[in-house]
Amino acid sequence: MGRLAVAVIVSSWVIPTSILVNRIVPEPYMDEIFHIPQAQLYCKGNFWSWDPMITTPPGLYYLSLAHVACLFPGMFFVQKVSSFAELCSTSMLRFVNGVLAILCGIIIYEIITHLRPTLCKRKAAFFAVILALYPLHWFFTFLYYTDVASLTAVLAMYLTCLKKKYYFSALLGAFAVFIRQTNIIWMLFVACTGVIDITLTHPRKKVKVDELNESGKETGRLIPNNSVSASSNMRRRKPNSADASKYSATAANGSSSTQSSGFLDEIQDICLASWHMKWKLFISFCPFFMVLVAFVAFVRWNGSVVLGAKEAHAVSPHFAQIMYFSLVSTLATAPLHFSLCHVANMFQSFWKNRLGFFQWLVALTAGFLSVHFFSIAHPYLVADNRHYTFYLWRKVIKAHWLMKYFLVPFYVYSWSSIFNILGKVRQKVWVLTYFLATAAVLVPAPLIEFRYYTIPFYLLILHSHIDDNESWIAMGLMYLVINTFTMMMFLFRPFNWNHEPGVQRFIW
Repeated sequence: MGRLAVAVIVSSWVIPTSILVNRIVPEPYMDEIFHIPQAQLYCKGNFWSWDPMITTPPGLYYLSLAHVACLFPGMFFVQKVSSFAELCSTSMLRFVNGVLAILCGIIIYEIITHLRPTLCKRKAAFFAVILALYPLHWFFTFLYYTDVASLTAVLAMYLTCLKKKYYFSALLGAFAVFIRQTNIIWMLFVACTGVIDITLTHPRKKVKVDELNESGKETGRLIPNNSVSASSNMRRRKPNSADASKYSATAANGSSSTQSSGFLDEIQDICLASWHMKWKLFISFCPFFMVLVAFVAFVRWNGSVVLGAKEAHAVSPHFAQIMYFSLVSTLATAPLHFSLCHVANMFQSFWKNRLGFFQWLVALTAGFLSVHFFSIAHPYLVADNRHYTFYLWRKVIKAHWLMKYFLVPFYVYSWSSIFNILGKVRQKVWVLTYFLATAAVLVPAPLIEFRYYTIPFYLLILHSHIDDNESWIAMGLMYLVINTFTMMMFLFRPFNWNHEPGVQRFIW
């Protein structure tokens, strides 16, 4: 019932909004001028021509072929179209993302119910619907971009890994990479989370302390039957996300900090369990490794990660990008990260932690160095006034030379809040893996594009475990306001450029 409710509710805005967008903007716009003609070539059976301005692989085009192939028999029977290529219109290709958005909403619902099995289906469906309204995901549902397909493939890969269907997860990971190259990072992240979940919940024989002292004290060797050392057996660790219901109750009682093991303890446990389970892990995760090897071979053959426009998308050390991501993502979940109660708890934990001042000092230093030495103004960013990032860059970050430094404490607070919230639900090593994956995706990207933040945002919010309905309602209302504003600006506030013909529109 929950899946059906999510599908119906998401469809209720996808269908009418898609019709409105296609009536007012019937011609390809922005990056669609590259994607749509390329997809139409595929519809004509021409798989060898390639637009050199397209940077991503053709995964979305093959999805479009499958979508059109499903519709073609019915459309041909009622004499709406006379050929397969005729059905590959701009509106039909755009609606591929509409279908994927509905599927993505269902996948989000499935992930929520898997991570939180004690949550009632009605509340899980409500949460999934709110997340389907996330502005960056919502807006590009109605254009022929790769974002919705990329998010759907990554979340489907993650869901199947959570359900321990590793071969199918690797297959979905390969297709996610076939849609967008940077998804190779998220495939590795998913594989790492699978290893973490297996090893940190690996059953071990309970051994009495006396037996451990007698058999393991002198030699320091591993205890048989997949046991670990005495200190490791006596520790209590967090369960994995699939067993989140048990841990949620613990966290709710405020005892998570006393029951969680240290970071080094988790690393030790993972290494020990991995050694005992090496063949099982190899068999389970070798498909992920095969996809990685194929990707490395492709990059070596291609000479770059991107396919086309390589000069404009050269890899650059853009460390400020992860700062922008943290602030944008926490603002998108402002009721959670900036509530008075949460801010007070953050500062209280800061003063109680003896290392808190040193950690914040290091983080602030890293933040200042990042924005000073590794803040990139891409030519597309400073020249294209159709994007909202153009105005944020000029009116906020470049408003004064001190402004970029003034924002650093907010970046640091945002990451601290993210770590704090994720740390209540997941293991420390999982949180570190998430941060490294996010950095690996965002740091090499020279262009500030909020679209790049969508996948790490969803992985963040799905593990934040927001419980109060007030926060969800506030987020939903905020998303509705932003979506209404951005779509109204896109549809009803066109403008013209003096140096280029055609109608221009505001876009994310």
